[in-house]
Amino acid sequence: MAGRRRVSGSSVVALCLLLVSLVACGGRTTADPVRTEVQGVLDRRAAAVLGHDRSAYARTGAAAPYGNLDAVPLAAWSYRVTDVDRAGDTATADVELRYRLDGYDQGPVTTRRTLRLSRDGADGRWSVDSDRPAEKSGQQPWDQGDVRVVRGTHSLVLGVGQSTEALRGFADLADRAVPAVSDAWERDWARRVVVLVPKSLEAMAGLLGSPASSYRGIAAVTTGETGGREHAPADRIIVNPDAYGLLGTLGKQVVLTHETTHVATRADTTAATPLWLSEGYADWVGYRGSGRTPAQAAPELARAVSEGRTPADLPTDEDFGFTADADQLARAYEGGWLACLMIADRWGEERLDAFYRAVGAHDERAGAVEDAMNGVLGITPEEFTARWREYLRTEFG
Repeated sequence: MAGRRRVSGSSVVALCLLLVSLVACGGRTTADPVRTEVQGVLDRRAAAVLGHDRSAYARTGAAAPYGNLDAVPLAAWSYRVTDVDRAGDTATADVELRYRLDGYDQGPVTTRRTLRLSRDGADGRWSVDSDRPAEKSGQQPWDQGDVRVVRGTHSLVLGVGQSTEALRGFADLADRAVPAVSDAWERDWARRVVVLVPKSLEAMAGLLGSPASSYRGIAAVTTGETGGREHAPADRIIVNPDAYGLLGTLGKQVVLTHETTHVATRADTTAATPLWLSEGYADWVGYRGSGRTPAQAAPELARAVSEGRTPADLPTDEDFGFTADADQLARAYEGGWLACLMIADRWGEERLDAFYRAVGAHDERAGAVEDAMNGVLGITPEEFTARWREYLRTEFG
């Protein structure tokens, strides 16, 4: 046929060989040699971390943060280079660090890092000059200094700038929290927790990658992915030592038990779960068996109700914002707790757990609470809110 020419198989091979430096035969660009070389350096660096080989680590570049994480029990540690920007004999690499704590993490923590590297003019090898969190990514404990490790019966506590004695105190609190949560929440969960205790509020904010002002007055938070067991592999309870240190003995225990409850319920907490339920349930477990009355445990809400300012509705998610007014935030937590306490009192603890799971079983927020209230409690949201308001007036009247 005019205008066409049959190309032999050998010609195709020759053409591919000719273009291999630019484009592979399959249409994919060939591997970037610098990126491959950087990945090789980081693979050796990861092997040195897992092998506790300080000399091998030093041969890959900067010594930090090897010394800071030497005591951390690691089951896995790996890097994946996602991008490299080279400028002569220097390069900046965007990297994913994946690691897993031995005996505690069901899956790896993944965090983004930015690495600076340089190439030796003599042998052409790349080496790491610095390794820092990527922009908008939180720090890891070893970014902040030498990590001390204390093991409890049900807990692993990692601290920076804290004494071993102080960390032992956190382990004791966590070891009491785990069985207390298991007694209330009978679903299968890991029954162990990881607690991070940084040096200060600012250091806590650094771990979370947020401004310190967002957590001022917050004693602790729990990080982790919601939405099913496969997405909840590595929760962390992160303590604000400044606020936590102001609490009494009961308050400290309630906080650790509250946060441990979030770890236990994570797999059944989804986008469908409102904060009044997840935070209220965690407080319900925290105060369960403490002997504290509603008036003692919910002073801000008690004051509002006694002054005729009974809330018209259950707390919204926005009411739980850490930047909200302190009194408003307290009333939100207290209102959620009283809602869960009411369910436990009037429908029973087993029904409270079933309600929590039923809400989380929905794929989205719309209709989740309504369906669960109807199916588990036999009540409409309007009737529930009315009963909750009356419950508040009865307890605080």
